Amino acid sequence: MILVHRVRLDPNLEQDLYFRRACGTARFAYNWALSEWEKAYAAGEKPNEASLRKLLNSLKAESFPWMLEVTKNAVQQAIKNLGRAFQNFFAKRAKYPTYKKKGKSRDSFRADNGPDKEHYSAVDVDGCRIKLPVIGWIRMREEIRFSGRILSVTVSRQADRWFASVAVEVQDAAPERIDTEVVGVDLGITTLATVASNGGVEKIDAPKPLKNLLGKLKRTQRALSKKVKGSCNRAKAKTKLARLHARISDIRSDALHKLTTHLVRNYRVIGIEDLNVSGMLKNHCLARAIADLGFGEFRRQLEYKAKIHGSHVVIVDRFFPSSKLCSDCGFKAESMPLNIREWTCVNCGETHDRDANAAYNLRTAASSAVAACGAKSTGLVGNGKTKLVA
Repeated sequence: MILVHRVRLDPNLEQDLYFRRACGTARFAYNWALSEWEKAYAAGEKPNEASLRKLLNSLKAESFPWMLEVTKNAVQQAIKNLGRAFQNFFAKRAKYPTYKKKGKSRDSFRADNGPDKEHYSAVDVDGCRIKLPVIGWIRMREEIRFSGRILSVTVSRQADRWFASVAVEVQDAAPERIDTEVVGVDLGITTLATVASNGGVEKIDAPKPLKNLLGKLKRTQRALSKKVKGSCNRAKAKTKLARLHARISDIRSDALHKLTTHLVRNYRVIGIEDLNVSGMLKNHCLARAIADLGFGEFRRQLEYKAKIHGSHVVIVDRFFPSSKLCSDCGFKAESMPLNIREWTCVNCGETHDRDANAAYNLRTAASSAVAACGAKSTGLVGNGKTKLVA
C-alpha cells in the first residue's frame, strides 16, 4: 500500500528560489511537450510521452541549458503528467490538456527515489528534515507519520507556503477488527453527517468555511481587482487572497479528516449513499452549499482509511429511498421534498427526523449487504446496486 503524507516545509531563501526555478522548469517542460504533441498529431504521427522525453533529453543541453540547474525528475515527471492527462482525455475522464500559465495553476515538481536505495538515495527523511536532489536537506514542520520505503516527493506551493507530499510504501496488512458495530452515515447540508449506530444518533455540524468567510473573500477579491497589474501591491493582495482560499480549504479538510478517522476507528462496517455529486452541483440553488462540504472528498478519505484500519465501507445505491422509508415498519412514502425535515409515518404513526431516519436505513442496508456477501468479499451484492468496497 502506498500512503502519502503532506508536510509543510520551512525553506530558507536559497531553497525557496530553487523551488521556484524547479516549478518553472516543470511548467515549461509540460507546455513544450504539449506543443510538440500537437505538432506531431497534426503531421499524422502518433506521439507519446516516452518519445517526447527522449527528444527533450537530446535537446536540453544545447537549447535549454538552464534545465540542468534543477533535478531531472522535474522535467521527466512533467512530461509523464502530460501523457497521463491525454490518457484521461481519451478515456473521457477529463477535458483536453491545456497550457499552464505562471500564477494561474499550482506550482509543483516531483523527485523520485531510485530502486536501489542501499547504494544511493535521492530522497531521504531524517526526523524533521527531508533530503531532495540538488538542493539537499530542508526543514519540515513535523515528522512523517508512516514508516516504509520512500518512493517519491512532490513539492508544491499553496499561497506563499511550500509543502512536500511524501509517498511511502507500507505493508498492506489491515488489523483484524473484533468489533461488529455497523453504522449508517447520511450526509447533508444543514449537518455534515448524521451517524446512526446502536448507541443512537449523532449529528456532526458542518463547518461551512466558504459560507462563513464569503464576505471576507468578496472584499479581498474586490481589493485585488483595484490594484494596478504588475505592481507590488497587487502581488501582496494576490498572496492575501491565496492565503484566504487556503484557509477555507484547510478548515474543510480538517473537518473531513476528523470525521472519517473517527468512523473507521470506531466502526467495523460503515454504510454510505452513492451520491451523484456532479449532478447535485447542477442545482444552482444548492451548488455552493454542496461544494462547501466536500462530499466526494469524504468518500475518498473513508475508503482509503477503511483499508488501513480494517473497516468495510458499503456503498448503497443512489436510488435507494433512504429518506422515504420508515425505519420502524418499512413503509415507503410517496414523496419527500427537501423542505420536509420531519415526517410521520401513516402506517405506524412514528415521527422521524429526516436525516436520522435516512441514517438508520443506510445502517440496515449495510448490515444486509455484509450478511449477504461476507465481510471480506468485494464486488456487487444483492440486486447489483449495493457495493462493498473496502
